[in-house]
Amino acid sequence: MTVAMSVETLDVIEPILSDAEMYRLGLEASTGGETGEFDLITAHKWFNLAAMQGNLEARAYRTELANEMTPEEIAEAQRLAREYLVTHRPRTDA
Repeated sequence: MTVAMSVETLDVIEPILSDAEMYRLGLEASTGGETGEFDLITAHKWFNLAAMQGNLEARAYRTELANEMTPEEIAEAQRLAREYLVTHRPRTDA
């Protein structure tokens, strides 16, 4: 699969969050955060993305969540994770 983007598009694409930021977002979604409304699909998405960056805790939480989700919910979370990667670029600050 090939993805074509213009240079102008790359200028507006936001940087990818760090694994710690993604892990925190996963925790918020899985526990309800400030709103009290938890979202397993969103939590799985963030844990999946954090795990891809090497976050071992996120990997464990993602596995736990997957045991409570339907295959359709997992597929949706994975689709959302792929969508995130397409619309964000690696950070350039080291």
